[in-house]
Amino acid sequence: MVPTVDALQTARDKGLDLVEVAPNANPPVARLMDYGKFRYEESRKEREARKKQKQAQVKEIRFTPNIDDHDLETKVRHARKFLSGGDKVKVSVRFRGRQNLHRDLGRDLLLRVIELLDDLAQVDQMPKSEGRDMSMLLSPNPDKIEIQEEEGDEE
Repeated sequence: MVPTVDALQTARDKGLDLVEVAPNANPPVARLMDYGKFRYEESRKEREARKKQKQAQVKEIRFTPNIDDHDLETKVRHARKFLSGGDKVKVSVRFRGRQNLHRDLGRDLLLRVIELLDDLAQVDQMPKSEGRDMSMLLSPNPDKIEIQEEEGDEE
């Protein structure tokens, strides 16, 4: 334990800064360091971490309430591709004209899509009605995607 005055004098003599590391400790802990260099290295680390990060995009797939089974399968296959690529998928149903009277069909369709994509997606936002659209948000489930990648490597 060094008195503050002595620590400041030592820092000045060495051309360093006295930086308080743990102010809540008893007694407070300080360190002699070149604070400008420290901040520079921290910013470099953050920049490197941002470079390695992958930004997930939100891809949208639209349906109509009276979609045919084969068309549904095709669009679900596209959603699968987006999810396995690490992107989020917004699935929406657009109601036009008299279709607005049958919003339950749209909700059933979205729940069916959840069942079809259950093996690699998790629901971020349950089906929600917004004007003449009903939409939900799916994101890739990391645990389930890793399992599929491992299975693909074995073949």
